[in-house]
Amino acid sequence: MEHTLATMPTARQAGCPFDPPKELIEAREQSPISRLPFPDGHQGWLITGFDLVRSVLADPRFSSRKELMGHHPLVDYGGIEVPPAPPGEFLLMDDPQHSRYRKPLVGKFTVRRMRLLTERVEQVTAEHLEAMEKAGTSADLVTAFAKPIPAVIICELLGVPYEDRGSFQDNIDKFLGGEVSDEELFAAYTATQQYLAELVAAKRANPTDDVLSDLMDSDLTDEELRGMALILLSAGFDTTANMLALGTFALLQNPEQLAALRAADPALTDAAVEELLRYLSVAKQFTRVALEDVELGGHAIKAGSTLILSYATANRDPERFTDPHALDIQRQDGGHLAFSHGIHQCLGQQLARVELRVALPALLNRFPALRLAVPAEEVALRPETADIYGVKSLPVTWDA
Repeated sequence: MEHTLATMPTARQAGCPFDPPKELIEAREQSPISRLPFPDGHQGWLITGFDLVRSVLADPRFSSRKELMGHHPLVDYGGIEVPPAPPGEFLLMDDPQHSRYRKPLVGKFTVRRMRLLTERVEQVTAEHLEAMEKAGTSADLVTAFAKPIPAVIICELLGVPYEDRGSFQDNIDKFLGGEVSDEELFAAYTATQQYLAELVAAKRANPTDDVLSDLMDSDLTDEELRGMALILLSAGFDTTANMLALGTFALLQNPEQLAALRAADPALTDAAVEELLRYLSVAKQFTRVALEDVELGGHAIKAGSTLILSYATANRDPERFTDPHALDIQRQDGGHLAFSHGIHQCLGQQLARVELRVALPALLNRFPALRLAVPAEEVALRPETADIYGVKSLPVTWDA
C-alpha cells in the first residue's frame, strides 16, 4: 500500500535533539519510500530507507543538477527558473562536468595525505584547548573549539593568509549557518565570492604550498577554481564544526559512551567517530531528480520527479542497524551514509575523520569533568531549515 505524507516533517521532538523528527521515523516504519506533496503542487517522493537511499545515490538516472531543482519540500518558489550551478561548483552537477572538477582534487584528499595532517590537527587542537583552559572554567564550545579548528585547517589547505582568517571565517559562518537575514546572507556570500576570486588571482600570480596553488597548472579557469574553492570550504568547515559540537553534546548526554571513549584505544576511537557520524547525520538530507521513468521500491517514479533522500532516517534504519536509535561506540554493524555514496561521496571525508579522531578525545581528556553549563533543554539548536544540523552554542564548564 502506498504511503503518503501531508508535508515534509522538520520539527524534532522536545528532549530528543539527536533524533530525526518523529514523523520521519514513523514514515520509515510505514515504508522506505513515501509520496510527498511539495508546497508548489509538485508531487515528489521522500526516501527514508537505507537501501533505497543508497541505490538512488549510485544510480545515474537520478540527477544532482541545480537547474533541475525547481521544487523545494518546504518553500514555494513560485515557478522561478533555477539557473545551472556556477562553474566549479561540482556538487550540483552530474558527470561528465562533475568529474572534470572532482578528479583533480581526489589526489589532494587521499587517506594517506590526510593522515599526514594529523600532527597539524593535533597542534591546532592543543592550542585551542590551552586557550580555553587559560580563559577560565567555562566556554561556548562552538566558538572556542568546534568552529576554529576546522576553519584553521581548511584555510591552511586552501592557502588563506593568516591575517585574513578572522573576517573570512565570519563570512563563511554567516552564509552557511542559517542564522542571519537574507540581506546579511547575501552580503556574506558575495564577500566570500569576492575574496575567493582575489585569492585565486593571488595564487595564479604567486603559487604557494596549498591545494589551490597545486591546481594552477591545470586547464581550470579562475572562475572554475573559485567555485571549487567554495565547495571545499562548505564541505570542509561547517559540517565538521557541527559534528564536533553536536558530537560533544551527544556524548555528554550519554555518559557511559563518553567514559568508554575516554578510555578507548585508537581502534575504538575510530569506531566512535563512525558511530557519531551515523547517529547524528548532520547533513540531514539531499535532493535528486529523476531523469527518466524509474521503478524504485515497487513504485513508478516519473521523469522530472523530485526525491528527498533522508540520510537521518537511512542511518537509523532498523533493517540495516541493530537498535538504531542508540548511540553505541562499540557498534559492529557500521557502514553509514553520513558522507553520502556514489560519485558525490564526500571528497573531504578523510579530513573530517582525522579532525574528529583527534579533537574529540583531546577535549574529553583535557577536561575530565567537562559538563554542560546549562540544562540540556536550554542548548540552542540550529533551525531545522538549516542544511546542516547542529547547535548554535554549547555552554560547557569544567573544574579548575
